[in-house]
Amino acid sequence: MRQYLISLLVAVSIAAPASLAQSPSPAVHDPWQPFAFLIGTWEAETSGGTAAAKVIGLYSFAPELNNHILARHSGNANCKAPASFDCEHSDLLYLYPQGQSIKAIYFDNEGHVIHYGVTTPTATSAIFLSDPATPGPQFRLVYERKESILSGKFQMRMPGQSEFNSYLEWSGSKK
Repeated sequence: MRQYLISLLVAVSIAAPASLAQSPSPAVHDPWQPFAFLIGTWEAETSGGTAAAKVIGLYSFAPELNNHILARHSGNANCKAPASFDCEHSDLLYLYPQGQSIKAIYFDNEGHVIHYGVTTPTATSAIFLSDPATPGPQFRLVYERKESILSGKFQMRMPGQSEFNSYLEWSGSKK
């Protein structure tokens, strides 16, 4: 009888469907893993650039829409700037996967729209670069985290120029 039970168990295990077998589940790809250093709410205090604005505010990066996009929302808590700087400025930046790359699109309350290609050259930096073939200036947005401080730069390169110039630079710690 014992031999019969052993034979039956062996036969059942051989005939069992593959779906019942214990196999590791495939790893889920998280497109936002290279951007983990950005996620959270950050203080921002401007520190340079041609905008010559003294702005203190907050911005946040968070996955949204069931983790299909990474969104940056920003606001100015205490804006002190020359009359030429819009203290009521607001904007949105959405990162999204496209094929094997990450793209971003920027919108602001002045009607600007900028399309970016995004790279993460290190585990604590990201570079957003607009297409140089688009008419007008080329834009670059750079984030870099050093220890607990996240710094950013919004830069422009005018047609015919070789260097980017900072329009606005900021840094701050995580809230």
